[in-house]
Amino acid sequence: MRTTDENEAKATATATATAEDCTAGGGAPVRFETKIAVLLREDLEPWQRLNVTAFLVSGLGTASPEVIGEPYEDADGTAYLPMFRQPVLVFEGTKEVVTAAHARALSRGLPVAVFTADLFGTGNDRDNRAAVRAVGRDALDLVGTAVYGPRNAVDKVLKGARMHP
Repeated sequence: MRTTDENEAKATATATATAEDCTAGGGAPVRFETKIAVLLREDLEPWQRLNVTAFLVSGLGTASPEVIGEPYEDADGTAYLPMFRQPVLVFEGTKEVVTAAHARALSRGLPVAVFTADLFGTGNDRDNRAAVRAVGRDALDLVGTAVYGPRNAVDKVLKGARMHP
């Protein structure tokens, strides 16, 4: 089992290596000073992990438009939607780790998206927002959170989490 420091080092190395594989214009390496991370509670079912991840990252692009790259186009000129301009790293941890990460992200003023266990029982955006609004911040039954910000700050937020297998 990897230690927290090893997890953070691997996550940072993964983000850096992936970013450096990207090229801008004339082939210059791209190094991102920021990190997009999703932290999932370890006891989720596989379908829940995918669903929660998709919902969480959708919030980051609306609050932090700089994370969105340019639209894509294939060789035939078919246009495609833009996506994140950098990798999204996915982590997992216990309920306590997710709760602590949420608190650290808020205390640092980072953009945060949340997904609570209650949202598995709702079927639309209005009911999702009402379910979160009905519970105080410290009592949310968090199953996942997404955060965006400077790499070092996000690494500190994720303390105790491990890379998703």
